[in-house]
Amino acid sequence: MLIAGFPAGAWGTNCYLVAPAAGEECVIIDPGHQAAQGVEEAVAKHRLKPVAVILTHGHIDHVASVVPVCGAHDVPAWIHPSDRFMMSDPEKALGRSIGMPLMGELTVGEPDDVKELADGAELKLAGLELTVAHAPGHTKGSVTFRMPEQADTPSVFFSGDLLFAGSIGRTDLPGGDHAEILESLARVVLPLDDSTVVLSGHGPQTSIGRERATNPFLREVAAGLGDGARRPAPRRGM
Repeated sequence: MLIAGFPAGAWGTNCYLVAPAAGEECVIIDPGHQAAQGVEEAVAKHRLKPVAVILTHGHIDHVASVVPVCGAHDVPAWIHPSDRFMMSDPEKALGRSIGMPLMGELTVGEPDDVKELADGAELKLAGLELTVAHAPGHTKGSVTFRMPEQADTPSVFFSGDLLFAGSIGRTDLPGGDHAEILESLARVVLPLDDSTVVLSGHGPQTSIGRERATNPFLREVAAGLGDGARRPAPRRGM
């Protein structure tokens, strides 16, 4: 298994390229602000052939490079239907302007081919199997992707902005809902094995076991105290 990840752009959003091995087909997860160059460098370094872009949610810091990346490789983008509008109207998703200088750098809009994700879908792309879980709370269309345990790697969980090392996603933007994200944590995250590797939308790698033991929000959800959980401080992302 090959997973090449790097933080991109002003928000340090983690973009991941995932393939069975070097020299094979890959999927690209969350090519955000200024991620296109990093994607091309990883493709060249590992001799990869992208077959799809898959998106954990529609915030601009996760989708800003979708159009150029999909166009360069003639591949579709997958996104949950509740977040699809954000690709064409990112400011509406934030409830405010994100700034004219920044907007001037972005190619806003949809790629030529957009496919919609559904809860429980099993994506079979690039020789990989990824299970989709709808996990609203950060946005209405937030999803996660989980890959099963394999001979050379434990299960891998791409959590987007649902779960971070030591924190959870913000819920103060349009479409965010604190009670909803706690329910998503209980339904999607808590059942996972402790050995599951967590690769989130921002920040370092962690594991379900580590977060179960140390993440205050996940601990409170597990204890049934989610209604009293403290709101997380805003992350670098949106």
